[in-house]
Amino acid sequence: MRILIVDNNVELCHALQDYFDTQHDLEVAGLAYDGEQALSKIKELQPDVVLLDITMPYLDGLGVIERLQTLSLQRKPKVFVITAFGTDNLLARLMALGADYFLVKPFKLEILAQRLREFAQSSKEMIASETASALESRLTTDQKVTQLLHSMGVPPHYKGFSYLKEAALMCTEDGYFAGGLTKEIYPTLAAKYHTTASGVEAAIRNAIVAAWEHGNTSFIRRLCEPYCDERMPTNSLIIAKVAEESQVNKTRA
Repeated sequence: MRILIVDNNVELCHALQDYFDTQHDLEVAGLAYDGEQALSKIKELQPDVVLLDITMPYLDGLGVIERLQTLSLQRKPKVFVITAFGTDNLLARLMALGADYFLVKPFKLEILAQRLREFAQSSKEMIASETASALESRLTTDQKVTQLLHSMGVPPHYKGFSYLKEAALMCTEDGYFAGGLTKEIYPTLAAKYHTTASGVEAAIRNAIVAAWEHGNTSFIRRLCEPYCDERMPTNSLIIAKVAEESQVNKTRA
């Protein structure tokens, strides 16, 4: 994976480069310290991923994402945003402009590398698992549910990620009702993935635990307000709220 690092913090750029140089599957294609330089480097280097900060001189990260759509590129890079500002409004704006992933500073280098790998793998799996007709008919809702799960920090390589996504999509299409998880959703997913309903439930729980302990806990709390404070939300609450929020965003769009 070839990565272009874009951040006005020169020390951070070099720290990221030094760390990525120790990882056999992560290659630093180049560095840029402002938005205008980033666009030039993107055209010159054709990276797989742009690791992009938001606050920069000359042209900020939002401007980079907007201008990126106008460039004539053989292959558009994925945009992985890193920023110290994790507000709902900013997240919604980033996703609307076309950002693919979002990680809030500060973060551990190991976690960033892990998220980059998971992000790349999940993109491949999503492309391989959906037919062209399914993508065409479900693209908008599918993308919004996926973005919400990424924003929560649910590890994409967990089985529970796929189960959560499918469960939320089922709710958006058929509606959610009390008891629907155990009576309808878990058994349906179990049949589809050749497992058991209890296995689906456990996998979803493991994914939520991982997001709660190592992901974006503050985002999960906001998503589940007013029903979530210090306690980890239940499977049913997460599924219902992801389904609800994907439809709210769709309506706003």
